[in-house]
Amino acid sequence: MGAEPRLTVRLDFASRVISWQQAKGRHHLPWQKTRDAYRIWLSEIMLQQTQVQTVIPYYHRFLARFPTLEALAAAPVESVLEMWAGLGYYARARNLHRCAQAVVNDRAGKFSSDPDDNAGLPGIGRSTAAAISVFAFGRRAAILDGNVKRVLARCFGVARGDSAAHYEREMWALAEALLPENRIEAYAQGMMDLGATVCSRDKPTCDACPLNLLCVACREGRQAELPQRAVRKALPERASSVLLLTDGRRVLLERLPPSGIWGGLLSLPAVVSESADDFARRQGCRILRRSTLAPIRHVFTHFRLTISVLRCDVELVGLVAGEARWEWLPLEDVAAAALPTPIRKLLLSPGLSG
Repeated sequence: MGAEPRLTVRLDFASRVISWQQAKGRHHLPWQKTRDAYRIWLSEIMLQQTQVQTVIPYYHRFLARFPTLEALAAAPVESVLEMWAGLGYYARARNLHRCAQAVVNDRAGKFSSDPDDNAGLPGIGRSTAAAISVFAFGRRAAILDGNVKRVLARCFGVARGDSAAHYEREMWALAEALLPENRIEAYAQGMMDLGATVCSRDKPTCDACPLNLLCVACREGRQAELPQRAVRKALPERASSVLLLTDGRRVLLERLPPSGIWGGLLSLPAVVSESADDFARRQGCRILRRSTLAPIRHVFTHFRLTISVLRCDVELVGLVAGEARWEWLPLEDVAAAALPTPIRKLLLSPGLSG
């Protein structure tokens, strides 16, 4: 698609999306029916790379703990990470906290209606900024999340080509060219709803799509081809080793540094410079039994991680007043703690206690 869509196509496209959204789109999501920029922003951050049904319970729990932007900004980041635990992509939670503090401290606790003003805040990119403007302020702005991008690529036959930057510019130009003058909220919601429920990645239901008569992919049978996926390189392999020290009632955890993929979370200690026995002694315990557990394998966006786990059943001979980074966590508190997903699964597995 080299040229901007003709006016008649633009008007027909938008009217079809709006009519479909009003009749068959989603209307009962908990972040709809509100102009509260805080709630809209929170939902948009949670929905990044995460399914709606996964997000909904987290959204409710998060708002119960932090009902306002000010409450979120005032909370310690550890509390924010606890409420985010299990949702993954923890940089989102850290940026969420930083963004709340920036808005409260530098902007009198108010998001701007201008997407360009919000796009520079921590964790807010161009599409998220547009969503805040559209749904909180009724501002005319283009949203281009993964669902919207898929609808546009198929409908207008946009090939990725060799340049990812050129493809991104072309998609943004198309998204902005198609914006209607009115009813922007219904249009924006309709585009996201279509991508999520009809124009799905693997099994699009073209017969139910209001755009099927305009769609290049539907007309030419190219649904499986579009949008073209970027060529992925083989993920590099990384390895680490951790200690699982437990007395059957508690487990020793380490608060990780604030940077990194699991920054700020609690995790099992990685001990590389001393023996397990020496480390245990420093933590006020004596190893009774040890066993090597099955390795944990976890896939990140940019690498695969294999974690070797040495379980040590210990007897506490005296809790040591050590660094704040170490914590003996009761096993019954594991489910609610801010732990990386693979570590939580390990600690919740049968046979840890006793």
